Amino acid sequence: MEQHVDYLIEHFGYFGIIIALIGGIVGLPIPDEVLLTYVGYNVFQGKLSYIPSLLSAFAGAAGGISLSYFIGYKFGLPLLKKFGHKIHITEEKINRTGKLFKKVGPPLFLIGYFIPGVRHLTAYIAAINSFPFKKFVVYAYAGAILWSFAFITLGRELGEKWDLVEVYILKYSIYFIMLFLVLAIAFYLFWRRRKQLRSG
Repeated sequence: MEQHVDYLIEHFGYFGIIIALIGGIVGLPIPDEVLLTYVGYNVFQGKLSYIPSLLSAFAGAAGGISLSYFIGYKFGLPLLKKFGHKIHITEEKINRTGKLFKKVGPPLFLIGYFIPGVRHLTAYIAAINSFPFKKFVVYAYAGAILWSFAFITLGRELGEKWDLVEVYILKYSIYFIMLFLVLAIAFYLFWRRRKQLRSG
């Protein structure tokens, strides 16, 4: 992993971060959180600058999520179900994310980055459900900023211990998923209640 990122940074600079994240968001088997944390570690070492790294990560995440939306909008669910397994998008994951979207709503686009297996599917599900792109990018791009900031900053602060993130993600990912589901549902209920009070 480190060798691939080092190669990207050495040969393509910040543009390499953008390309890697676009691929990861679309569905290629790239451990995005580990990538971002390692970028943060490179900031710690002085090989990269903090703000350009954040901007590059945001550009990659936003580009990837937008491309995923376009693919979902243009080709729809049948193509995704037929060829999704080639980029680790199974029909089970598609159905699970679709049900989650119906329960949580648009906030899923905001917090979906932090949920393994959901990040790659939120844009596809949004497009398939004809969710307006303008509304989608408000949540999705905000999520991209939070996600990029969280893991790059974490890598910078951890320094030489940056690889602990990979260990904890692999070991405790199910707990992270459960936590974010609870937070997402709570946020949605609060948002819906507030909307009802305003309309009432």
